[in-house]
Amino acid sequence: MRGWMVAGNWKMNNTTGEAALLAQSVKEATSMVSGGDVVLAPPFTSLSVVNEIIKGSHVKLAAQNIFSEDKGAYTGEISPTMLKDVGCTYVIIGHSERRKYFHETDESVNLKVRKSLNAGLKPIICVGETEEEREKDITEFVIGIQVKKALVGIEKLDNIVIAYEPVWAIGTGKNATPIEAEEVHHFIRNVLGEKYGDAVGDVRILYGGSVTPENIGELIAMENIDGALVGGASLKFESFIGIIKNVTERKT
Repeated sequence: MRGWMVAGNWKMNNTTGEAALLAQSVKEATSMVSGGDVVLAPPFTSLSVVNEIIKGSHVKLAAQNIFSEDKGAYTGEISPTMLKDVGCTYVIIGHSERRKYFHETDESVNLKVRKSLNAGLKPIICVGETEEEREKDITEFVIGIQVKKALVGIEKLDNIVIAYEPVWAIGTGKNATPIEAEEVHHFIRNVLGEKYGDAVGDVRILYGGSVTPENIGELIAMENIDGALVGGASLKFESFIGIIKNVTERKT
């Protein structure tokens, strides 16, 4: 059985002091959960602070982005080596906000995925369609391309996590219905299965996009939804813990 995962993407929020308080609260509140992973993805400035707090616990640390080189004259970028050094286990790659605002492409996502795996980091690869693409009924076409291109040159799915985040649902208060989300998750698993065979059964596929304690229960009940990549709700202790509680009740 695949373990569940709930990852909190704090985006560009929280000072180091705020990050420390939230991380400490999450660590204490999740000390007894089992069967899955709780992951925190603070801004770069708070990675070391959060790492010191969660060190020795089962809460894992993730970065929100990575660069595809180990070192060099790349002002403003963060290398895989730096992320490993500060305690990261996971790294979010290809989030729709990175694709939209910073013009990341499927090809750059693939470079980052390969570099992360080579460095011993576990990529959480984000894929998703826009509202216009869904209205044109090309969701599967778009998602299929994103998944396949992200994994070019990747021989095994070990340590790979996929996060389906419909772009139209991120930060909008909208979210895919459980059936809509399950259909895409099932499609992603089939796409992976075409290349990797039975190994696809072990890959965790998360849902993201206006996830709340109120809607996660029905989503996580779906067969192919293994957890959540949480944005705004991860910034509030009560809502994030509520999501984790509902996930563990369904998946443990």
